Amino acid sequence: MAGKLYLCATPIGNLEDITFRVLETLKSVDVIAAEDTRHTIKLLNHFDIKTPMTSYHEFNKIDKARVLVEELKAGKNIALVTDAGTPGISDPGEELVKFCHEAGIEVTSLPGPAACITALTMSGRSTRRFCFEGFLPMDKKEREIVLERLKKETRTTVFYEAPHRLPKTLKTLRETVGDRRLTICKELTKRYEKTWLTTLDEAIRWYETNEARGEYVLVLEGVDAKVLEEERQAAWETMSIEEHLALYMGQGQTKKEAMKSVASDRGMTKREVYQYLLH
Repeated sequence: MAGKLYLCATPIGNLEDITFRVLETLKSVDVIAAEDTRHTIKLLNHFDIKTPMTSYHEFNKIDKARVLVEELKAGKNIALVTDAGTPGISDPGEELVKFCHEAGIEVTSLPGPAACITALTMSGRSTRRFCFEGFLPMDKKEREIVLERLKKETRTTVFYEAPHRLPKTLKTLRETVGDRRLTICKELTKRYEKTWLTTLDEAIRWYETNEARGEYVLVLEGVDAKVLEEERQAAWETMSIEEHLALYMGQGQTKKEAMKSVASDRGMTKREVYQYLLH
C-alpha cells in the first residue's frame, strides 16, 4: 500500500504558531523532506522530534521528487516542510505535489502559517479579491509581463521581497502603476514585526535614507475600477466611430460584432452606430 505526502505548514517566525496536528505528523511519518535541513533541525530539536530528514530544495527538486515518489510508492509516509510557512507557495514543493498526483500518490495539506495570508489580513487593504505574485520574476521579459498586467489589476496584489531588493522593487512598482497605496509588512510574527500603511512615493523616500532589514511582504492596492473605466472612455473619445470600428475589426471581430462593441463602449445602440456609418 502506497504512503501519503503530508504538506506541513511550519511557523514563519513564532514557534508557537505550529499546530498540534503538524507536530504529531512530523513525529509519526517515516521521513521529513526539508528545504533546508540545517534550518529545520532547529524546529525539530525544539519540539524533541527525532524523525530522520532528507533534503528537498530548488536545486534537486526534479531528481529528488522522483526518489521521494518511489519511497511513497513503497509505502513510506513523507512530510514536506519548507524553511517557513506552507509548502508549495513560492517554493519547490509544488513540483513534488505534481509528481505525486501523476503517480497516484495521495497528498494532503495541513493548514497553518502562510506569510501572504498573514500580511493580507492585517494590511488594511481590500481582502475581498486579491492575487498573489510572490517574488517578481528575475527574467526580464517575464517580469515585464507581470508588471504590465499590474497597470490594470483591480485586485489587491501580494508580493514577497528580500531586503536588498526592496528599494529597487518599490521604484519599479512606482514607475509601473503610479503612486498607489500599499502596506509593507516586515518580520511577520517575530519580535520586531511591523506593519506600515503607506504609499509607494513615501516608502521610496524612506528607504533612500533607511536600510531595509528583515523579510518583507508588500500588499499593493489595486487600481480603482472607476478610474479604469474613465480612462477607457477617454480613449474612445479621441477616436472617430470609424476608427473605433476598425480597432475591433483589426482584433478579429466581424463588422457586426465590432458595431456591437462600439455601441457598448460609447453608450449607443447598435442601430445608432449603423445609422451613423451610413452617412
